[in-house]
Amino acid sequence: MNGSFISDQFYSKNVRDLHPRHLRMAQHSDPVYECAALMASEKVSCLFIGNSPQEIVGYITDITLRDRLLAAQLPSDIPVSQIMEYDMVSIHPDASLVEALILMFQTKSRYLLVREGDEFIGWISRTKILTEQSQGPFMFIQSVKEARQIPELREKWARMPEIIHLLNTRGMKAGLINQIITTVADTITQRVIERVIKVIGPAPAKFVFIVLGSEGRGELTLKTDQDNAIIYEDKANEHREEVRAYFLDFATRVSTALDQIGIVFCEGDLMAMNPKWTHSLSHWKRNYDAWISDASQETAMNYATFFDCRAIYGAFPLLEELKEYMGNLLEKAPERFFINLGHNALQYEPPLTFFRKIKAEEIDGEKQLNLKQIMRPIVDLARVYALKHRIFDTNTTKRIDGLKEKGVFSAKEALELSHAFDYLMSLRLENQTLSILDQNRKPKNFLKIKALTKVQQVTLIEIFKVIEEFQARIKLSFTRSL
Repeated sequence: MNGSFISDQFYSKNVRDLHPRHLRMAQHSDPVYECAALMASEKVSCLFIGNSPQEIVGYITDITLRDRLLAAQLPSDIPVSQIMEYDMVSIHPDASLVEALILMFQTKSRYLLVREGDEFIGWISRTKILTEQSQGPFMFIQSVKEARQIPELREKWARMPEIIHLLNTRGMKAGLINQIITTVADTITQRVIERVIKVIGPAPAKFVFIVLGSEGRGELTLKTDQDNAIIYEDKANEHREEVRAYFLDFATRVSTALDQIGIVFCEGDLMAMNPKWTHSLSHWKRNYDAWISDASQETAMNYATFFDCRAIYGAFPLLEELKEYMGNLLEKAPERFFINLGHNALQYEPPLTFFRKIKAEEIDGEKQLNLKQIMRPIVDLARVYALKHRIFDTNTTKRIDGLKEKGVFSAKEALELSHAFDYLMSLRLENQTLSILDQNRKPKNFLKIKALTKVQQVTLIEIFKVIEEFQARIKLSFTRSL
């Protein structure tokens, strides 16, 4: 793959540059055949339903007509409101095309409404953006979505280091690269889940497959393992055992396939195939209850990752209900719970000597830094503040932004933390890709000091000071002891 893999211009463009298409409208009482005729004459694949562009209530697409009208053998003179879809997703015209595509892949939308203030000003399709981009990581994500067989998915995952290396050298922000890796991993997992359901038959209860840890935060790197769990709806007692047996078999098959693809088993066994992490919704509620009320240091360390969970397949409302329950628990949480989570963020001290020089570990006879460990205080710190202030975003940078909005961090503090996190992540990604591409080794989180330029070393020392200052603040806020 060469540099033409990425079209440079694409990364500087925003939604507005694509000239979003005008909204073509129909009333919800209009018969479907009239709407189809309007779509044909206007040559559009998407028609919005509502009284005006400010009052859109739904939409139909070519696929809606196929799946909800023709396949269901409904007459074409029924009101369009009977088949229209409601799950509209919107974006600001100044958002980048990168953000637009990530949003589309995450929400499985083929169309986005473009919204400025309270007004919908147009719409864009995924095809249009992909055509604009023509050769790049999003075409690659599209090709992952179309892959079905395990060997094909394995080949896709194996190409990630090349793609990430190119994006990194072209200066794409680390946070967006994380999201691309996360979107590919999510997509591969979704393909595997669909495949397993095809083999063992549909689930006997509604369920949601959730990811935790770095994937839950949308911060995946190339050195990643599986962190996942399953929540299923509470079923009548007589079916409880068979429901549980199905999901444990299902989870084992999913995890085994992911491991074959290269997204390896979790060393700590934090996977849905472990009976500890596949439960009914009521059981999960009891788990969170215990973790928050018990509030021991050990509990805080072991279960902190469960506060970074995100749904990627199934009945999303199950996780939403659990998060709402968690939110209520956090309101009444003992101060001890936050103190122990805060203690988590103090476990690792930035590697600075007394004389403010970098203090490295000796590994295989060379001085090295563990970048994952260095980043951990920022992740832990953002999590504890976010939970304390009831911000339910799981991504570290979004948590920091949310805390800035609530006035917990000043604009300068938020910027320093975000910059520090982004810089460390960028170094980590670069180090991992070079380890795979140049040295033919597995990706690692250790960075050799001698590989750093003087400028990088000075930058790292400043970042370590920023982390130290925030840790001092946490000591004051959460542990009342300096």
